[in-house]
Amino acid sequence: MKLTTLIPAIVVASSIGMLGCSPSTESENKEAESMAKVAPQEFERLKALDMPAPVAKKIAFTAEYHGKTLSDPYNWLKDQGYPEVNDQPVIDYLNQENAYFNAFLAPHSAFVDTLFEEFKGRTNDEDKSVPYVSNGYEYKRYYNKGDEYPTYSRRKLDSDTFEVYLSVPDIAKPYDYFSMGSASISPDNRYLAYAYNTNGDERYKIVIKDLVSGDMLSDEITDTSGSITFGADSETLVYGRLDDERWFTKSVNVHKLGSKQADDKVIFTENDDGFFIGFGKTSSEEYIVISSGQSDKSETYVVPANDLYATPIKMVSREQGFNNSVDHANGYFYIVTNDTHVNSRLAKVADTDPSYEKWETVIAGSDKSYLQGVALFKDFMVASIRENGIERMMVSDYKGASHDIAFPENVFSVGFNNNPEFSQDFIRLSYTSMITPNTVFDYKLADKTLETKKVQEIPSGYDKTNYRTERIMAPARDGVEVPVTLVYHKDFKKDGSQPMMLYGYGAYGSTVDPRFSTLRLSMLDRGMSYAIAHVRGSDMLGYQWYLDGKLTKRTNTFNDFVDVARHLIDEKYVAKGNISISGRSAGGELMGAVTIQAPELWSSVNLGVPFVDVLNTMLDATLPLTPPEWTEWGNPIEDPVAYDYIQSYSPYDNIEAREYPPMLVTGGLNDPRVTYWEPAKWTAKMRDLKTDDNLLVMRINMGAGHFANSGRYGRLRDYAEEYAFTLLSHGISE
Repeated sequence: MKLTTLIPAIVVASSIGMLGCSPSTESENKEAESMAKVAPQEFERLKALDMPAPVAKKIAFTAEYHGKTLSDPYNWLKDQGYPEVNDQPVIDYLNQENAYFNAFLAPHSAFVDTLFEEFKGRTNDEDKSVPYVSNGYEYKRYYNKGDEYPTYSRRKLDSDTFEVYLSVPDIAKPYDYFSMGSASISPDNRYLAYAYNTNGDERYKIVIKDLVSGDMLSDEITDTSGSITFGADSETLVYGRLDDERWFTKSVNVHKLGSKQADDKVIFTENDDGFFIGFGKTSSEEYIVISSGQSDKSETYVVPANDLYATPIKMVSREQGFNNSVDHANGYFYIVTNDTHVNSRLAKVADTDPSYEKWETVIAGSDKSYLQGVALFKDFMVASIRENGIERMMVSDYKGASHDIAFPENVFSVGFNNNPEFSQDFIRLSYTSMITPNTVFDYKLADKTLETKKVQEIPSGYDKTNYRTERIMAPARDGVEVPVTLVYHKDFKKDGSQPMMLYGYGAYGSTVDPRFSTLRLSMLDRGMSYAIAHVRGSDMLGYQWYLDGKLTKRTNTFNDFVDVARHLIDEKYVAKGNISISGRSAGGELMGAVTIQAPELWSSVNLGVPFVDVLNTMLDATLPLTPPEWTEWGNPIEDPVAYDYIQSYSPYDNIEAREYPPMLVTGGLNDPRVTYWEPAKWTAKMRDLKTDDNLLVMRINMGAGHFANSGRYGRLRDYAEEYAFTLLSHGISE
């Protein structure tokens, strides 16, 4: 499907993107040198505050499953009126925890301010995108000085004048929280439809602007997923409608401009709430593809873009039991699918008869090469492939001739940038590595060269030669080798004396790519190294790498992370007890699990919106995301084996009376993905049982969701607080 969106959803980066830097100074080098001399036995830890920590009350609660009793004295922290949260005892407890967190911050406010200013100093206050051409217009996005959100403008190709068609700062001005969903401009270039959310619950409102008159239409479409695309007639648009009570897309609807939402036609409904719906326009712009799927299978339909009211054509049924991604070009559907090989093949079929029996293989599945996706253009296609954890981009014509794009580094991350035109003679790419700032390349097919269109500007300065990056393999306890990507300052001493940040995620087949982060420099320049453990549950080494970290193999993910840490200790990248760790969402679950498994290894733990109450969440089928998640974690309601296995590793259920490292736990009151009570229950139970006096603080954003602060500087303030916590755990306070 089309690989561009005029306005991408504004989301907060995962904590991998939180860790970034500035040029090294002489004083910073001396500080790193002095840190390298600290003996392991002198490692410092953050201690509890002098003021009393909040204590959550216990209320007896039990439930029976498979003849076993599950006891949960903090069950009351889940407001029974959720998604409305107005239970006063719950609100009071969360406010007490926030007050305790603010009390921790107070004496370190100058340090937080220092970090925040460093982050801001590396942010181009007036950043501009590389302009791109689409359907007779040139588009660009830019920030005005001091703005939290971008402004979008365009010009006709026969004009020199750019006109602002969307000012997000103006739209966001009345709101404390604001998140932009997707946007779509009609094929006749007259209308702009865009989606936005103002409280973090991810229920988006869609509105339409007439770009000729500048007026807003009366149309307002509520309770949507935030995804939008226009039909070919410029008078109809497709959107995802959320269930009235639960946060999942219930149907795909068609809205005719000027009509009421109640009159919109439903063209696809999903009756199984264990399936996620998505849709998008094909590269050829001739079809809308609708997909409903779980982690291991998807059902796919196509609808002509010039007849959105037509009955969708089913290409793949869920009963066939495999994943597939469909696009269209030059009279053929192209399908990336794992029907015949775990690492996927590329197939094609004529759009006149797209039945499965007619599919032909274009790129065969391979044990060596993991086919991640394909971008289609009129005269060529580009396949995104990963081999041994290294990315490739293979360009092919439709006759079979192909070649790889050559990139300047061995370990990097590359993806498609804005490529809205079906007919073009270049490929716009986004490129980065752990030491290379985000770079936009145009790959010119005529001479097979990369033309640099933009390099991320770092106003306070950045010297790439001050940093080093490497990829190593760490042996896991079962003999598997786990990839690890590291970055550190050139003065880093591999003698175990300097602190480290170790990051992980490991779920849903989502891989943490080796990307540059300006924020991370604030750690590197203070003597810390930074490492990503590419544990099982991601797809770093292929789709089987993902399968080996889910369901009954879930504990491989946790074991991999701990074993990576122990290997880094053995190889003297760091010493035991001098490693801070961080992860968000499912990565927060990883943090909880490894904190339980090996607390002695960590200097501090940052659990971001952590999925730590796995068993209780998977037992609650009323939560909108629980049924779709059973294919990832297992269904403990129906399967006693799954119940026992999840209970054996669910972080919340395995807290016991012992010593733990300092912890920072974060969450959002309106988060529909990881509900606020997961971090709250973890914090309450951990504080009750832990036997140490190490600091445990929790920050709950009372007006946001999974992605916390929505503006670019608001996010930087959050990151500054989190960085301060981590650095202070290593005795670094300036």
